[in-house]
Amino acid sequence: MSGWIIVVDRIGDFKGDPDGRQLITTRDYIARPQSIKGGDAKVINLSRSTAYMTRGYYVSLLAEARAHRVIPMVETILDLGQKTLYKIALPDLEDDLNRRIKRLAPPPGGPFKLIICFGRSDDDRFQDFGRRVFDWFRAPILEVKVRFTDRFRIASIGELSISDIEGETEAFFYETLDLYTRQSWRNPKENKPAKYTLAVLFNPKEEFAPSTQRSLLKLARVAETMDMEVELIEKKDLLRLAEYDALFIRETTAIDNHTFRFARRAEQEGMPVSDDSTSILRCTNKVYLYELLSANKIPTPKTVVVDSLKNIERVEEEFAYPIVLKIPDGSFSRGVFKANDRRELQQMAEQLLDDSDVILAQEFMPTDHDWRVGVLDGEPLFVCQYMMAKKHWQIVRHSADGKVGWGNFKTFALDEVPPEVLDVAVRAARLIGDGLYGVDLKQTEKGVFVIEINDNPNLDHGCEDLVAKDDLWRRICRWFIDRIDAG
Repeated sequence: MSGWIIVVDRIGDFKGDPDGRQLITTRDYIARPQSIKGGDAKVINLSRSTAYMTRGYYVSLLAEARAHRVIPMVETILDLGQKTLYKIALPDLEDDLNRRIKRLAPPPGGPFKLIICFGRSDDDRFQDFGRRVFDWFRAPILEVKVRFTDRFRIASIGELSISDIEGETEAFFYETLDLYTRQSWRNPKENKPAKYTLAVLFNPKEEFAPSTQRSLLKLARVAETMDMEVELIEKKDLLRLAEYDALFIRETTAIDNHTFRFARRAEQEGMPVSDDSTSILRCTNKVYLYELLSANKIPTPKTVVVDSLKNIERVEEEFAYPIVLKIPDGSFSRGVFKANDRRELQQMAEQLLDDSDVILAQEFMPTDHDWRVGVLDGEPLFVCQYMMAKKHWQIVRHSADGKVGWGNFKTFALDEVPPEVLDVAVRAARLIGDGLYGVDLKQTEKGVFVIEINDNPNLDHGCEDLVAKDDLWRRICRWFIDRIDAG
């Protein structure tokens, strides 16, 4: 258990046996870093309070600055400080909680609470749920209060300190602490032949995954030549994520599903990740993208933000029919509609506003193809033209019977692409970050216009890599390796 540091306000606050773990006060951790033994420190912050600007807060803040692995991290402290910050986790957790309660006989008869220590619940019936809560919020002691209305709902999630527990709960805490610190923070890699390990989050059942399994096998073969091992992981593997050096998300991302949780966890572990959570936040919302691109003078189709049917007249004043309507977070041509007249515009807008408080209306730009420029680390990676689906105005045609039709494609060498297409795409992508992006553009007689920026663009063997071939996959591996080496 060498490398573990337990930080408390007073040595007497800790009632257990340190058993090889260094026990230190918050004052000493903050002011006397020379007293810390060993360089690869793993810190458990058991301060009485981690509220903003307290000593406990500074322990977690300084731990991150010193490259110590710490729980709770500052992000977790801040998230748990306000329900408005952690409410994004509640739908997922409440669904999981209610599924588990349905299997109980008898179920709880009313409100109840759970104490979760290092991912273990004090109620054996909720062990899996306890791990799920710990997946979201890595803190030593969590209290989950549950109420019942139409279903069981989480009233609050909060941190407890060791001064808040006693009796059986206190004994349970020290037992789980011992179990937690006997486990490696990262599984040993001495037996792995590769120098680097890359986890690829992939769902083999996803209909429109950004990479096929065949393409990821191609990535793995190229990575092997660079001393990197690639392993496909799935949604159920979140607890194993720290076994790897980096994470590559190859599922369609969303703020409200597990892909965002994987990105956040990778960042908490100090792992390079694509897509990072900031890129997901920025790219999955078309309203944000429109505002960002407009503010930075990146050309986009003329757009009106619609939050009410009262905006219909303004939309008609701005555009001629047909008019394109978009929900903020659609993907693969889903959530994008074309209204040919006032009746269709009114009907479509009314339906979309039932699901989203805000939608976008855009001028229709008919072209026979869209440009897609892949940008990695602020530089072009690949360029394709995606043709419109047959007898359709979009790249993907979703029929009422559930059938999907795709247009053709053409892949270009970078020196074959109009310079203005590359310039606009790169400038747009750099506004998001230094990761991997796919910038969709239309080119008309009026110029080049950004349609959207994708945080996890398609990368498929035989399409996007048709010109660059193995070099495309090498550049992706190199992006991860450089960041792993940089620590």
